[in-house]
Order: sequence, then structure tokens, then C-alpha cells
Amino acid sequence: MSLDTKALAYAAQKTELALRKVMTTVDLLVTQECTIPFISRYRKEATGNLDEVQIRAIKDAYEEYI
Repeated sequence: MSLDTKALAYAAQKTELALRKVMTTVDLLVTQECTIPFISRYRKEATGNLDEVQIRAIKDAYEEYI
């Protein structure tokens, strides 16, 4: 499944986070089907140390656009 680039840009703008962090986080959530707690605990290096609140905000913004 490919990620929607416009939805990624929207999520980055809405959350005011770097696009790279948003892309990595959405990839983990959507493509790899990781949970938010898993990402915040075990994939901090991939997301740039995002916490659960930031990851949830990215997920919600991405899904809101789609």
C-alpha cells in the first residue's frame, strides 16, 4: 500500500512536525501496522523521539485527510 503524499503533507502541516517524521510514522502505522504504544516505545529512533500524543495527532490528521 502506498502512502498518500497529499495526506502526508497535510498531516505535517497540521501537526507542525517535520515531513520526514510524519512519513516515517505513517509508514509504521499504515504499512507496517504497528500500534501507537509500540512505536512510541520501540521505534523512537525512527520517528525522532515522538511521543504517543504526537503520533496520535499524526495518525488523526492523516486519516482526516483521507
